[in-house]
Amino acid sequence: MAEIKAIVVTGNGTNCEMEMAHACRLGGFEQVDIVFIYEILSGEVNLEDYHLLCLPGGFMDGDDLGSAKASAVMWRFGVTGKNKKLADYLKHFIKAGKLILGVCNGFQLLVKLGLLPALNGGYFKQSVTLTLNDSGRFEDRWVHLAVGAKTPCVFLKGLERLYLPVRHGEGKLIVDANDVLEEIQKKNLAALRYVNAHGEATQKYPANPNGSTDAIAGLCDESGRIFGLMPHPEAFTHYTNFPHWQRYKSMPEEGQGVALFRNAFQYLQKNF
Repeated sequence: MAEIKAIVVTGNGTNCEMEMAHACRLGGFEQVDIVFIYEILSGEVNLEDYHLLCLPGGFMDGDDLGSAKASAVMWRFGVTGKNKKLADYLKHFIKAGKLILGVCNGFQLLVKLGLLPALNGGYFKQSVTLTLNDSGRFEDRWVHLAVGAKTPCVFLKGLERLYLPVRHGEGKLIVDANDVLEEIQKKNLAALRYVNAHGEATQKYPANPNGSTDAIAGLCDESGRIFGLMPHPEAFTHYTNFPHWQRYKSMPEEGQGVALFRNAFQYLQKNF
C-alpha cells in the first residue's frame, strides 16, 4: 500500500495552514507537508507526489481583485519551473482520482478557478462565486450545518450534522444563472447548508451568516472528490476548541472537524 500523503499549500496572506496540517495528521495522514506556492511554481515540489491537496483559509495575495481572485489567476496561468502550467498539474491530479479540499479562502479559490461545482465535468469554467456577506461585515461565529442527504462528497460520508466556526467577509455564494442552481440541487452538490437549531435550512441571519443562495455552505463536484466549504473543520479538532466546552460535564475529546479528514484518508487508503 502506498503511503498516503497530504499537501497544504500556503502563500502570502494564508493563515490557517498549521491548523489544516494538524487536522490532516489527526485524520490519519502520516506525511503532511506545508508547502509555499512558489515552491510548486519553481518545480521544487511536485503535486503528483501527493494524494490530498489542501487549500487553507486566509487572505492569499491580499485577496486582490476580490477574495482569491488573484490567486486563481496564478493557479490558472502560472507556469512551473518545468515549463508546465500549474493548471495542467491540477487537471492530472483530478484525473488521477485524488482529493482536493478548500476551506474558506480555499473554497473561494476553487469556485473562482472553476473547479466547483464543475457541472458536467466542466472544470476551469466558473459558474458561481463567493462575494460580500449581506451583513456588510466580517463574520466570526459558530454555525449549525446539515449535510446533504444524497451528497456524493467523500469528505462527509456518514455525517449528518456539524457545528463549526466561520470567519469570513466574503462568504455569500451566488450563481450566474437559475439553471446552474437547478443543476446543483438536482445533482446534490450542495454538500453543506446553513441550518437553524431545528436543522432547517435558513436564509435568516445569523444562522445563515452571509445570505448564501439556498443556504449553501459547501459545494462538491459530481465525483465528490473536490470539496469546498466556508466553515472551518480544521478549527474544531479538540473539545476545547468549542466555545462553551466548560458548560458541559463531558464532551467527546475529538472535535467534529476531524471526521472530514479521516474520511479523506480512509477513501484514499482504499483507492491507492
